[in-house]
Amino acid sequence: MKKSKISIILALMTAAVCACGSNTQGEEAMTAQNTETNEIDERCPITYDATRNNVSYGEFTHGTYYSETCQLERGYSILLPADYSQDKKYPVLYLLHGIFGDEYSFSQDSSNKIKEIVGNMAADGLIEETIVVCPNMYATSDPDQKPGFDSESVLPYDNFINDLVNDLMPHIESTYSVLTGRDNTYLAGFSMGGRETIYITLKRPELFGYVCAISSAPGVVPTKDKFMSHDGQLQESEMKFADDAVTPNVFIICCGTRDSVVGTYPKQYHELLEQNGADHIWYEITGADHDNNAIKSGLFNLFKQIAYDKSNNH
Repeated sequence: MKKSKISIILALMTAAVCACGSNTQGEEAMTAQNTETNEIDERCPITYDATRNNVSYGEFTHGTYYSETCQLERGYSILLPADYSQDKKYPVLYLLHGIFGDEYSFSQDSSNKIKEIVGNMAADGLIEETIVVCPNMYATSDPDQKPGFDSESVLPYDNFINDLVNDLMPHIESTYSVLTGRDNTYLAGFSMGGRETIYITLKRPELFGYVCAISSAPGVVPTKDKFMSHDGQLQESEMKFADDAVTPNVFIICCGTRDSVVGTYPKQYHELLEQNGADHIWYEITGADHDNNAIKSGLFNLFKQIAYDKSNNH
């Protein structure tokens, strides 16, 4: 879709919502900036997290796969477009939950508006219809092991990179009608999922063209927070892409200014990446806590960057 069409669609949608007498304040409705630029919107515009009568939304279902990494059958929730067809191929977003979560964390929380954001942006022709996969990120080989605030209990989260790359992604690509390749494969995560998103992106940047780490938990590098001491997956000097790496087209890190859980750790990741010369986008969501306002903002901006890139490259 051409840039001018994207601009017109966003402008008309914003005007329509305002004209209908939305309870949301006018200045919030006007946050829907067009994708003629790739500027960040702090908040997901109400035009995209609202339920529209004229849009059919997909529904989450559940699936399983055998993980050689864990030697266990593991589950995932998956959001397919409402008119999903094996005759069409779709890009895929892998969306990672927070600590103590599982594959149902996103699918059972309707206030995150994932279905609406993806469905509305696709309905407006800004993005392609997209499959969203929400895995269980706790990649343990012991079915009795549980998450906790200690080094041993969080190791399965760090092991998820192996399960994702070697087991889950091949399963999704062989089971569903998906577009493959980095330009059609997206990665995002919230809290502990944001931490692992950063780690996976730095270790396997060639796999994901578009990435967003939202309200990322500490532990990528060694540190001690109010919950526990973190051994770290990387040293601070290693918070960068390899010199010869194929890096993501877009790598976003964001966090709410009032995050009461991870505090300033996402900003510290940004500063380390900047210090080490790793290209990325950093922004803060004014007033957002460790909540769905941050999730909606991150996902909208991820898809907005995808829309901008693809409208300029086609």
